Amino acid sequence: MTQLTGQPTTDDDIVHLTVPADGGYLSVLRTATAGLAARLQFALDEIEDLRIAVDEACAMLLAIAAADAELDCRFSVTEDALTVEVTVPTVPGARLPAESSFAWKVLTALTTSAGARAADGRATISLLTRRASGW
Repeated sequence: MTQLTGQPTTDDDIVHLTVPADGGYLSVLRTATAGLAARLQFALDEIEDLRIAVDEACAMLLAIAAADAELDCRFSVTEDALTVEVTVPTVPGARLPAESSFAWKVLTALTTSAGARAADGRATISLLTRRASGW
């Protein structure tokens, strides 16, 4: 899997949320995503695309999450972009879907860039979305 470029800097605002790795808690992450994107004055369609992308990334991670795991979500807010990194402890031998899969096609279509890494029993999906519209 590829890694996302454009990592957060010390000038970014960071929001960190941790929720149980259960589909019932994804609405919390979708709502936080929408709120932060609205703060950056993203257009409504950009906000919805990002909400769908975060939901898809979390669904990919929930499929390989260890029992009683927590989803760790880190939002980095800059002047014109939002980076979302979602991490989860995984079951032994877990693999993320191939970058040629439909799930990855969705992520790359809905965000500026998407990447993933899996190591040491943890998997992370990173999404970067830059605001297309001006202020």
